This record gives sequence, C-alpha cells and structure tokens, in this order.
Amino acid sequence: MELSLSGTKMAGVSGLRSIMDDVAASTADASAGEWLNLSVGNPATIPDAAEMWRTALTDSLAEEFERAGCRYGPSRGSQVLVGAVVEYFNRTYGWQLGPENVVVGPGSQMLCFAAAALFTGPGVRGDRKIVLPMVPDYTGYQGMCMHDGGIVGVEPLIERQGEHGFRYALDLDGLGRQSDIGMMLLSSPANPTGRALDRADLDALTALAAERDVPLLLDQAYGSPFPRIAEVHTEPVLHDNLINCFSASKAGLPGERVGFAIGPPKYIDALVSFMSNSVLHAPQLPQAALARIMRDGRLDRVTREAITPYYREKRRLAADLLAEAMPADMDWRMHSGVGGMFCWLWVDHPWFDDLELYRRLKERRVFVVPGRHFFVDPLASPGLDGHSTRCFRISLSTEEKVFSEGIRQVADVLREMRASAAGAGT
Repeated sequence: MELSLSGTKMAGVSGLRSIMDDVAASTADASAGEWLNLSVGNPATIPDAAEMWRTALTDSLAEEFERAGCRYGPSRGSQVLVGAVVEYFNRTYGWQLGPENVVVGPGSQMLCFAAAALFTGPGVRGDRKIVLPMVPDYTGYQGMCMHDGGIVGVEPLIERQGEHGFRYALDLDGLGRQSDIGMMLLSSPANPTGRALDRADLDALTALAAERDVPLLLDQAYGSPFPRIAEVHTEPVLHDNLINCFSASKAGLPGERVGFAIGPPKYIDALVSFMSNSVLHAPQLPQAALARIMRDGRLDRVTREAITPYYREKRRLAADLLAEAMPADMDWRMHSGVGGMFCWLWVDHPWFDDLELYRRLKERRVFVVPGRHFFVDPLASPGLDGHSTRCFRISLSTEEKVFSEGIRQVADVLREMRASAAGAGT
C-alpha cells in the first residue's frame, strides 16, 4: 500500500494512538479487571454527572428524536445549541455574542484539527506552523499537523518548588523568536500538567497573536465555565485573535463527541465551512442534551457541587499517596498545577527513562503514559537536558483502589530501576 505524504504522517503510531491502544488492551476481555490503568484520559464516572446526562439524553430522545436524529442539521451546529451557547455566555460573562460567533463540532479535538488545517501548512506566504507556546501539552495536538516539520513546541522554564514540587512557566522570549507562526494552540488548564494561564500570560499571548495576525486557539476542555476540573482563576475572554474551544467530554460525556468554539466571525465562518466539507455537522442528539442542561442550570450546579469537588479531592489523595509511597531519598517531583485530571511527575535522575518505566510497569499489568509523548521533539530539546524523557503522567480518573495500588507499583518499579542502575555501575 502506498500512502501520500500526509497519509504517512497520519497513519503513524503517535503517542495518542499508543494511549488508545492501552485503553483497548485493558478493557478488551475477561482479563480487563487485572489491569491497573493509570493512563486513560477518560473522565471519572461521577454519579451526579452521569445522571444529569442520562436524563438529558433520555428527554432529548423522547422529545426531539425525529428533528435531531432523523434529519441533517446546520454545519454551524443545531439552532437549539448555538442559541443556548449564545445565551449562556452572554449571561455568564456579559458578552455580546451572536450565532455568527459560534461553531459546534464532533468534539473539541476535531475543532482543533480543523483550525490547524485552515490556518497552518503550505500557503501563499510559505509554510505556516502550529506553535505550542509551552510544552508539555496535549499529545493529540501533534497529530493535527498533516506534514512533517509543521509543528513546533516552545520549551518551558522549569522552576523547582520545595522538596518534591516544580512548575513550568511560559518562555515568552522563546515564543517571540518563533517565525512562520500560522496558529498558536494550547490547553489551559493543561493536559498533562494542570497548569493554567494567568491573565498576564493570556494577555501576552493574545498580544503576540495580534502582532502576527494569527489565531490563538485556547482549548478549555478542563476549564471554565465547565467542567472546571481545576481551580481556574482566569475566566474566558474575547479577543479578535482568540478562539475559545469548549467540550462536553470532561463534564461527563466523552463518548458522544460534542464541543464548540467561540470566536470572531472571520475564524468561525472558516470553521463552519470546514465542518460542511468534512463531517457535515456534529451529532445532534447530544447537542440537544447539552443545550438543555446549559439552559436550565443543571450543568452549572453539577459542575459546582460534584465535578470540581471530586477532582479536588482526588488530587489531594494523589499528593498524600505519593508522599507516602515514593522513595524519600529520590528526587521525584509533582507539577504544582491548579488541578486537573492528571498528575505529572518528574524523576530527575540520569538512570530514569520514561519508556523503561512504562515497559516494566506493563509487565506488572499497570499502565502509565511516558512523558515524551507530550513534547514535540523530546530527543532534541537542548534546553531541557533530558527532562522530556524523565517525566510521566498518571490519571486521577480511575477508582481509588486502582489508583492507590497503581502508585504503590510505580514506587516499587522506581526502586527496581535505581537498583538496576547501581548494579550496572551507572
């Protein structure tokens, strides 16, 4: 089989494909219960959130099936959801949106992919690149560029905090040195670290986007106003060069693939056309369900009373379990983000390698995600001095007993790796 250049790129085994293969392996057969899966990005099944979606989908199926399920709809998104988005954000933030500011897609990842196709790649001014203003960031972004060399990640500034903490900071000078920017893209709060932009960072990014006349796409799948998995202190803003992207997935509906973007019509119109030319439109029954819970206040209530507290408690538990299980004399550090669905860990020793940790844990039927998947070019990052291969991600979404045992296994394997290195004289 002969693939095109873009086909070869898209058919390659990416970090995201590896994660999804792990999900399949750990759920495929009767042995699924034997796996401790700390890699999955699926949101936790929170009873109040599950009941909210079950009721909203049931009501939509009963009352709107013929209109929503048996007919094609607008590529911009169903009128009921677009109208609900406009009303919700105008009411919540005092914005003055109209339908022309909104587009709905089959998941926020598809909207990010569409934006990458529209604003980056070969063009009349030469090749334009996707720029991730700070890596590590969501591994799925790297699959959005359909040609080699079309995505660049800016290395972070690393700040150690206390005995077992650290954080990343934006290198705005490094970002400013990037040429041929077609679009900037980042998640906030971030997958995998949980770090979130403060207002000064956001203002600096929008100023650069305006200076270069390019879009900044801000993926708020974990942020405000929902699902607010992390404690976010910078609320969404409007800007002529900013596309805000939101998702129902992390609010408890990942399987139905519905998300939406808000931005200036010059960008949104292009995204609407892309939807027409690729998938026609997003599934309409989940659109109807999302519109219901945005309008009647259920989404805000469940976010406030169930989703945010759940992840706040899981992160507190993770910090306690790691402090108890991890070797006290080892230089391990957890990123001190504002929250999120994951813990991002750094083991700062020459003997540590993320793929070796992954391999050894897999032999014990435990999954984590190697950190290198979240860096664009992990083996060619001179400023990071091996940092990108000394990190890994664990999920907070799994049930507590799996999480607790998984962390214990991680700590045991780290001791093994250190002992092996000492025995080999390294």
